[in-house]
Amino acid sequence: MFYILQEKETQVLDLSGNKNKSILLPSIFSYPIRKDLIRRVFHSSFTKGLQPKGRDPMAGKRTTAKSFGINLGLARVPRVRGAGEGALAPNTVGGRLAFPPSTIERIHEEVNEREKRMAIVSALASTTVKDVVTKRGHRFTGELPLVVVDDLGKISKTKELQDILIKLGLEAELERASYRRIRAGKGKMRGRKYKRTVGPLLVVHDYSLPVVKAALNLPGVDIVSAKDVSVIHLAPGGHPGRLVIYTESSINILQNRFKGLIK
Repeated sequence: MFYILQEKETQVLDLSGNKNKSILLPSIFSYPIRKDLIRRVFHSSFTKGLQPKGRDPMAGKRTTAKSFGINLGLARVPRVRGAGEGALAPNTVGGRLAFPPSTIERIHEEVNEREKRMAIVSALASTTVKDVVTKRGHRFTGELPLVVVDDLGKISKTKELQDILIKLGLEAELERASYRRIRAGKGKMRGRKYKRTVGPLLVVHDYSLPVVKAALNLPGVDIVSAKDVSVIHLAPGGHPGRLVIYTESSINILQNRFKGLIK
């Protein structure tokens, strides 16, 4: 299926938040927002990173217990001879699990390569719609998409990057992203006590730039190169509309990456 889309104009901002020049935004940013496709591809990408787990095939079966038979006034539960304690059966203490997880279980949801590429394009398009981004909870001032000059990649200090993001109208977003809460459930005992709010995403044209290290210390802020960006980055949890800041050169990389996918 091919969609005939048109390029639209957008503003490129300098590091002070002022308008520098205008560029034509590629047609991939005008693709329809397919929430069903984005969620399907997100689950595929997420489950691909899961590690299969299972139980020991002999768990709960290392016993000599067996049923005493019938006509004894006892339930036909396997029992340890001499002790009379129930064992082996799923309804007994220390018995086997009824339906234990298996390592051969298929946990990865397969999707076609074209579906994956179309979902990324659809997620990119959702970052340009203000209603979708604000509905996801992001707080900012200004227009979308946020395209910044390539000088952003030369920033090497976290404080400088934070000041630039504030000038771009993301002060409320940074404050929101700094919030963390204690996780509910047993995950607190397994090295993941806190859950942090998902903040803005920086899409740069080269992952070896100094700004990559500068962004690591900003809570809730993620950074990724344009050639590696995926639905996992653009739609965390399978929900489109993440607040994204693009560098000018990353727009061209994205255009070449998905060239020929849509018309």
